[in-house]
Amino acid sequence: MRQGTFQWMKSVNKSIILNKIRTDAPISRAQIAKDTKLTPPTVSSNVKELIEQGIVIESKLGESQGGRKPTMLLINNQGFNVVGVDVGPEIIECVLTDLSGKIMTRTSRKLTMPLTNSEFLIILKDCIRACITDIPTTSKKIIGIGVAMHGVVDVETGTSLYAPILSLTNIPIKEELEKEFELEVKVENDARAMALGESWFGEHGELTSMLVVNIGRGVGAGLVINGKLYHGAQDIAGEVGHMTIDLHGEICECGNRGCLQTFATGPAIARRAMKGGATDSITAEKVYELARGGNEEFSTILKETGRVIGIGLTNLIHIINPQKIVLGGGVTKAKELIFPVVLKTIEECALTPRAKQTEVTVTKLGDDATLIGAVSLLLVDVFDPN
Repeated sequence: MRQGTFQWMKSVNKSIILNKIRTDAPISRAQIAKDTKLTPPTVSSNVKELIEQGIVIESKLGESQGGRKPTMLLINNQGFNVVGVDVGPEIIECVLTDLSGKIMTRTSRKLTMPLTNSEFLIILKDCIRACITDIPTTSKKIIGIGVAMHGVVDVETGTSLYAPILSLTNIPIKEELEKEFELEVKVENDARAMALGESWFGEHGELTSMLVVNIGRGVGAGLVINGKLYHGAQDIAGEVGHMTIDLHGEICECGNRGCLQTFATGPAIARRAMKGGATDSITAEKVYELARGGNEEFSTILKETGRVIGIGLTNLIHIINPQKIVLGGGVTKAKELIFPVVLKTIEECALTPRAKQTEVTVTKLGDDATLIGAVSLLLVDVFDPN
């Protein structure tokens, strides 16, 4: 496969102009110059290159402000593609999207334990190859591949340092995929990728800070500050699932006791149901289904889960004080039972009246939130000048 077209987009002025067109299209060259403080010749020369490269297109004439009608500019969303990959604990999902995040193709591959690094990479490459195999490279240009990986990720090297659910360490994802596909590859923790996707496609408006918490098989979070992901000093920012809730609680897979993850995840919900006498085959989905059908015991378990999540979020409000919190992941599918308790707990426990009113919502991106986040890893480098 030929080299991707990512590098020519990495120019500060081009990114400023592209992002302005992305957010305010249709827009004229003159308006771009006015809003960005770039000189008209700089805007014109960069727009000319972007049109030649196919990422910007001209549309019908705009309204005249006294002279001739200006030609308006748009992003050519259909002219380029991005590959997004979500590596879950049991399945790898892969999508091919256009620049607007619209999904064109979707593939998936199952992961069967036990698994070696080499076996994992073979499955990953196969899933990506199947996703892009029908794309005619003469008419479509793939900018790159974004990978959302659970566990601890070294973002700079694109290495999965620790994938606890897969029991794998030090997987050179970026190195292997760039060698295989000759495309730019970005690798990020799945919850942080999801947070970035929310900031791009979640329709949250302009926020200075947003915390996105993914609650499913595990619990992770991503913090977006002024449009940027916060990684922390050692790349472990967002591991909120290992916040201690009960010093004497059950042992978490990380080795500590009473982590939030031992209370709030799908498997944790199923374990509590089994302690109450449910069969070994019970799942969190089944608990929710039976609770909706009138099972009071299971309804109580889900409401208790909401209480614990609310306590965890209150802790995060006190530490981070985000403008908005967005919840995602499989557990939020039981939001009708869990979410009201989450809000009530924050109302009861937060320190100040304004903290009690921190906006908390459930993602509108649904099951594809992490995949869209993986796509956003590439879009940020194309459209963000910083």
